[in-house]
Amino acid sequence: MTRRLVDLSHTIEHGMVTYPGLPAPVISDWLSRDASSSRYAPGTTFQIGKIEMLANTGTYIDAPFHRYDGRQDIGDYPLESVADLEGVVIRATERKGRALDAAWFGGHDVRGKAVLVHTGWDAHWRTERYGSGHPFLTRDAVEHLVSAGAALVGIDSLNIDDATDGTRPVHTILLGAGTPIVEHLCNLGALPDGGFRFFAVPAKMKGMGSFPVRAFARVDA
Repeated sequence: MTRRLVDLSHTIEHGMVTYPGLPAPVISDWLSRDASSSRYAPGTTFQIGKIEMLANTGTYIDAPFHRYDGRQDIGDYPLESVADLEGVVIRATERKGRALDAAWFGGHDVRGKAVLVHTGWDAHWRTERYGSGHPFLTRDAVEHLVSAGAALVGIDSLNIDDATDGTRPVHTILLGAGTPIVEHLCNLGALPDGGFRFFAVPAKMKGMGSFPVRAFARVDA
């Protein structure tokens, strides 16, 4: 048996736009190597970085607190809910429209699994195209996923909801049920349809409803 790890995360870079209209991360030195040379022995230098960044940057996970005051936040997630989950990929690259309804998920066993929706929209990452006209899930799709027992739902798109719908039904239903959401995934085409383990672990932080993750899959074959 061979094992490979598949990176499903976008790289966070200085000035990178994740969602149009939201500030990009500012990455800099708090202590540069040149400045550190006076603090240590000759020839010994260190860099300490500083970042100013929204929680919703790059590939990130949402917790119920993102939508609901007083609910579970990022720091409350047990590792069992965000790591080493059995995964299944729903292939939606050959869709005719933007909306992905419950029919896309019929016939798939999703109970206890990380359901990753492969739309191919990550091909537009860091272009103007990425920020509009993206594919999304419908209300009936996530009602089906919740009733079918999905453990986590992710998508390689700008938003799991239709960004023009201010009620955000998908976030409302999934987070209301305590189901983690991972947005802005990438490279889902490198995964098999099933038979892999999914990981999307954020830093253990209190008072945050969203936070970047290094999402990846372990494929054993």
